[in-house]
Amino acid sequence: QVQLVESGGGLVQPGGSLRLSCAASGFTLDGYTIAWFRQAPGKEHEGVGCISTSAWSAYYLDSARGRFTFSRDNAKNTVYLQMNSLKPEDTAVYHCAARHSACSGWINDYQYVGQGTQVTVSS
Repeated sequence: QVQLVESGGGLVQPGGSLRLSCAASGFTLDGYTIAWFRQAPGKEHEGVGCISTSAWSAYYLDSARGRFTFSRDNAKNTVYLQMNSLKPEDTAVYHCAARHSACSGWINDYQYVGQGTQVTVSS
């Protein structure tokens, strides 16, 4: 079964950190661009950023620059989103998505999208 599975979410205090993982099963990630999206309650999906097959990163969310980092470990078939200095406004369900082409900030451009992991930033 082809799927992406996110993990690593949870409850964290403002200023804290989390590392989200996106693991693929049924296919190998090394030929895919991986993006992260998030969806807060009552809002549309918004792009956070992406990492290309050559590990080049792009940010779609200005507030993520300097706080979030994308990385990939093709040997583990996993992509990571390191989130530091978290703020309450980062609270959302975070999804990873894969496509066999260049980065895109639109979730509908991606072939595979995971179910998401909840991130809650609160004191």
